[in-house]
Formats: sequence, structure tokens, C-alpha cells
Amino acid sequence: MAKKKLCFFLGCIMPNRYPGVEKATRLVFEKLGYELVDMDGASCCPAPGVFGSFDLKTWVTIAARNLSIAEEKGYDILTVCNGCYGSLNEANHLLKENDELRDFVNEKLAEIDREYKGTVEVHHVDTFLYEEVGVKKIEKQVERPLEKEDGEPLKVAVHYGCHLLKPSEVTDTPDSPEDPHTLDELVEALGAESVDYKDKIMCCGAGGGVRSRELKVSLHFTREKIMNMLEAGAECTTNVCPFCHLQFDRGQVEMKEHFEKLPPKELPVFHYCQLAGLAFGMDPDELALHTHQIDCTPVLEKLGLA
Repeated sequence: MAKKKLCFFLGCIMPNRYPGVEKATRLVFEKLGYELVDMDGASCCPAPGVFGSFDLKTWVTIAARNLSIAEEKGYDILTVCNGCYGSLNEANHLLKENDELRDFVNEKLAEIDREYKGTVEVHHVDTFLYEEVGVKKIEKQVERPLEKEDGEPLKVAVHYGCHLLKPSEVTDTPDSPEDPHTLDELVEALGAESVDYKDKIMCCGAGGGVRSRELKVSLHFTREKIMNMLEAGAECTTNVCPFCHLQFDRGQVEMKEHFEKLPPKELPVFHYCQLAGLAFGMDPDELALHTHQIDCTPVLEKLGLA
């Protein structure tokens, strides 16, 4: 049977800082029966909050150029980053609804022999896996449930991130922005336990340019989230966004440089596709877990993989 195809939008953070997330996503989707097609010539999405707030027309034009690449290929877009999803999906929504804006964008794109037609949709990995693939199919692919050697499920704290859930009138997630459940269910489909914790839907701290402008302020958010996760008994955290991933992974190193009061221990960080890769029987090195700033070995040891 021919594999279904999706255009794979890489974004900036993943290929430059966490290529293991890209590798894991490609391997997981291949196992699920999908081929991820490269988007040759794609640029930054560009970043939705900051860029769009300063200059909406330039932001939407750059996003439309990316969308036109997928239209040329003839396949919907898959993103594994909340920011990329937020930018491309919202731009797609605006351009389909606003004739005047679409005309402006296409006038600019015509200068480089491109045109936005509105013929593709943008999918986030969380929503796509939950709605299009389905929890049951993911469960069937699990070869090595995320259970510790004592038979107990690995305790995982999920982080949704902001642009996946909001603005709710534009995102295609079935989740309530105040009480999401999709990522929790996807984690438990792998044999792990999703633990509830205080301020679960709070921002990681990185978004809106805060990490770039006020690193210490952004790390206050991160430190609080990590502490809340650990207090709930989490043995690792998982996310569906490389920027959130960077904030939790690199951020735990940076906290040591800025704060005296620190979480009682480090918390390993996984993108969901890396956790899925482990459950699907893939080797930890193949998923590039050794490249993370925070050592994933404690989790791998509990799973009998190290």
C-alpha cells in the first residue's frame, strides 16, 4: 500500500538545535504509514507572536510563501512545533478569509513567480496523531511499552505550549485551551502515565520574545514548571514544540547560572516523537537522546534501555 504523504515543515529550532526530534518524527511517521516530504526552499515560519505583532503584512507574506511551497507539492503540511503551527495555520486562516490581504500577498509573491491558492491545510503533530492517526493505531505500534523494570508505567509530565491551543477559534485541536487532554492520551497510548501537576497549561517562559529579551524572567516560568512537575512525581517531561523543548532542556542548565534556589533534581526532556520512538522499539541513540543538555540516562535506565 502506498504511503500517505505530508509536507514536513522543519522550522528553525529543530534542524539547528535538536535534529534528533526531526529524525524521531521521520521514523515514527514512517512506521505509522506516512512519508514526510521535504519542503525545499522553506524559510522561517516566521515567528508568530513577535513578527506578526510588528508587521502583519510582512509576516503573512513570508508565511504564504511557505504555504505555496506545500501547495506546489500538493500535500498538507505537518509541523512538530507550536510556533510554526501557530504562524502557518493562522496565516492560512487569514488569507482564506480576507480577500484584500490575499490580493496584497499574491501581488508580492508574483514578484518571485509564486502564488498562494489556499489549497492545503496545516496540521500540528499532536492533533494529527490524535485525530487522523488515532490513539488505537498508536497503541498497536507499541513494541516496548514505557514501563519501568518493576512493571510500573513511566510517570510523564506533559507540556502543551501556547500556540497549539490558542487562539482556539483558529486552531484545529479538539482540546479546550483550559483543559486539554490529547497529549495526555497520546502519552498513555505508549504505556506511560501522564501525571497531573499545578499550572499545567502555563507557558514554558520562552514565547513572545521573552527568552531573547529577558532570559532570567523566562527562566522563572521554567523553574516553576519543573518544580511543579517534580512535585507531582514526574520522571520526565514531554512536549510537542522544539522551542518549548529548548526552554526546558537548555533552560535547566541556564537556571544554575541565574538562581540559587533550584529544583531538587534535573528532569529529562523528550519531544513526544522521541518517546513514541522508544515505545516503537527504536534505539535511544537513533533518536539522538544523547545530544540533549539534560541527561536522559536516568529514564533509559528505568526502562531497561541503558
